[in-house]
Amino acid sequence: MNSLFEEEIRGHHSMRDHLLTVVSDADLAYKPPGRNPTLGELLVELGDIQGVYTHSFETFTLDWTHRQLPPPDPITIDTLRAWFEAQDDAMKQALDRFTPEELQVERIDRGHGFVASPFVQHEIYREAVYIFYGKLSVYLKALERDAGEQWAAWVG
Repeated sequence: MNSLFEEEIRGHHSMRDHLLTVVSDADLAYKPPGRNPTLGELLVELGDIQGVYTHSFETFTLDWTHRQLPPPDPITIDTLRAWFEAQDDAMKQALDRFTPEELQVERIDRGHGFVASPFVQHEIYREAVYIFYGKLSVYLKALERDAGEQWAAWVG
């Protein structure tokens, strides 16, 4: 067993959890102009990405079509919180099975000859999460929501 989820990923997800204290159920329906998703749909997309990465830790193959858990229905703050908690539990379970040494062994096939260790896969996942936080920041500004100093420090 290792501490990667608790020491690294839990912190990355704290921004997501904080966001769910800043927005309302009504805010989740907000949709910027153009072909953009609603805020709720964007959060589901973030959770789906987590599911893709969780699955890769379980199967050693990155499969963009896989969804770990069906999205919440309806999409509300409460259902998103419960869904993300279940996503976190699944990811923690998938990662906890690795020893610290196994985290460094390249064996996750990302396609096109790119094979990553579980640790590197976690680092790529982290970058995807922070890209979503950048997108979510745009929604917060459009909604005129102040996510506080902690959010501002995260997104710099």
